[in-house]
Amino acid sequence: MASFRIALLATAASALSLAATPAALANGLSFTNYTTTNGLGGNNVNGVYASGSTIYAATYGGLSISTNNGTNWTNYTTTNGLGVNAVLGVYASGSSIYAATYGGGLSISTNNGINWTNYTTTNGLVSNNLRGVYASGSSIYAATINGLSISTNNGTNWTNYTTTNGLGGNDVNGVYASGSSIYAATNNGLSISTNNGTSWTNYTTTNGLATSIVRGVYASGNTIYAATNGGLSISTNNGTNWTNYTVGNMYGVYASGSTIYAATNGNGALSISTNNGTSWTNYTTTNGLGSNDVRGVYASGSSIYAATYGGVSIAQQSDPTPSAVPGPLPLFGAASAFGFSRKLRRRLRAAVSTSC
Repeated sequence: MASFRIALLATAASALSLAATPAALANGLSFTNYTTTNGLGGNNVNGVYASGSTIYAATYGGLSISTNNGTNWTNYTTTNGLGVNAVLGVYASGSSIYAATYGGGLSISTNNGINWTNYTTTNGLVSNNLRGVYASGSSIYAATINGLSISTNNGTNWTNYTTTNGLGGNDVNGVYASGSSIYAATNNGLSISTNNGTSWTNYTTTNGLATSIVRGVYASGNTIYAATNGGLSISTNNGTNWTNYTVGNMYGVYASGSTIYAATNGNGALSISTNNGTSWTNYTTTNGLGSNDVRGVYASGSSIYAATYGGVSIAQQSDPTPSAVPGPLPLFGAASAFGFSRKLRRRLRAAVSTSC
């Protein structure tokens, strides 16, 4: 009987230690929202990207950049050299910034926004109306409403791809590339090229996609994530098979390891899965998002960035796994724990004495 009491008391002590762990007390993400009040060009944010402490927000009022994690913002417009103020997508690499504008072509700065060069149909783009952009090395991929434009020499020359070349649709909503593989999200399927655009394979509902209207795409290794207006479609074998997740009317997707971030309109707003899609947690304005209309999402390190139609919303992720080492207790909690500890030791000594 004494042994049972000792075990029970030891279990209680262990439970006390675990309950004191800060990570075990965490109950989800809390977002901080940034708007025109903080310097954004516009509250309707179409896309977001981040690198280190620098954040890039594509708005209808220009391209807004913060170099101190959102505390302050600098807005770039036609006054600074952008093609137009309506920016629908943004990407950055080093000191180079790529702004996909709707009506003014592709605006590129190679010196952190000080100067801009605009590329339009005059330079070879298939359209001046862009919805997205991605870059890797000297290669630039521009998603337009009339096809996909690709430059392999930093914008000097462009090659255009349309349904004539095998794209599912000419209305391209987003683009991503990795090595020789290019992924184009179109209004008529997800088009994939594994040979730098020479040939394309198009995937639609016939192949297992949730819907054929694809608004965003991301890929990592053999895994492809397609954001459709009917949910998230994931393939783990380069597009051969697809699994669909009903997470709402999607506009964008990003993934890192087993964590997937889904930008949706309404429903869950920002849906996050930490187990490859098995289960999802939804975050809305209740959690601090600027709006439940989320148009883009990105994650870097411990930070999550959501482009909403109410501003840029940022949250810090914490490790949900309880630590074996308890964190410091509040003053009252520490005093209570100390008192309980003394009582526990006395009861343990008494129990041992009785058993002996």
